[in-house]
Amino acid sequence: MSEAPAAPRTVSADRLDPDGINLLLHPPEPRSGWRLLPARVWAMCAVELQKLSHDRTELYTRAVQPALWLLIFGQTFTRIKAIPTPGIPYIDYLAPGIIAQSAMFIAIFYGIQIIWERDAGILNKLLVTPTPRSALITGKAFAAGVKSLIQAVVVIVIAAILGVSLTWNPLKLLGVGAVVILGSAFFSCLSMTIAGIVLSRDRLMGFGQAITMPLFFGSNALYPVSVMPGWLQVVSKINPLSYEVDALRGLLLGTPAHLALDFGVLAVAAALGIAAASSLLGRLAR
Repeated sequence: MSEAPAAPRTVSADRLDPDGINLLLHPPEPRSGWRLLPARVWAMCAVELQKLSHDRTELYTRAVQPALWLLIFGQTFTRIKAIPTPGIPYIDYLAPGIIAQSAMFIAIFYGIQIIWERDAGILNKLLVTPTPRSALITGKAFAAGVKSLIQAVVVIVIAAILGVSLTWNPLKLLGVGAVVILGSAFFSCLSMTIAGIVLSRDRLMGFGQAITMPLFFGSNALYPVSVMPGWLQVVSKINPLSYEVDALRGLLLGTPAHLALDFGVLAVAAALGIAAASSLLGRLAR
């Protein structure tokens, strides 16, 4: 009579996966040096965008205003030819300006959100983490840029339906995305900087409403710089929105533009905005 087979010998799990035990005894070292800031920026940006996935109402309501600008203002002024444009229909000339305007309107009130986070106690919790303040601000700024980019896609689709002659070159469209993100990063940081000064949602709303229309009408979004009075031309030259619109027109319509200067101004403006908002973040949290 044959004997029953012997049971297999048990093998220690420690020998099978020594790395797992080592991770339990010695946790991995946290990111440090140059790897820390990008990781924290990405984490903060992802948190901001998760809020958008839970409530998309803002995107739908924000699309109404640029649609009205193109449908009513653009169509009307194209017919009456009241504003001289460099050899293109006025609605084509207007479309990049409305993209920049809608992106600015999303970003310029971003400081209200950070004040709400302060009132809810979220900001204080974020500030006691190892996350650098610049990473927190940069993450929020680029999340505003992504929101504005979604809005820009909506405006581009509406403009294409209305017959605006836009480019579909992938490289130029990537450039459009970079321009919108940089511009929105600056205006969101401007909003958060004002929030760090006024410390109140009501005051911030007042300041936001006071500066959005001068920024918009003091740019080349609606009309060429050449038709402006001299003092307004000076305002336009120091207005970052003008450089954003100039780059968008050059990329989308192929009109003459100063792309190197436009990208340079927007990048420097975004960097200065991040530095200013970061320096005032502690004052906001007190």
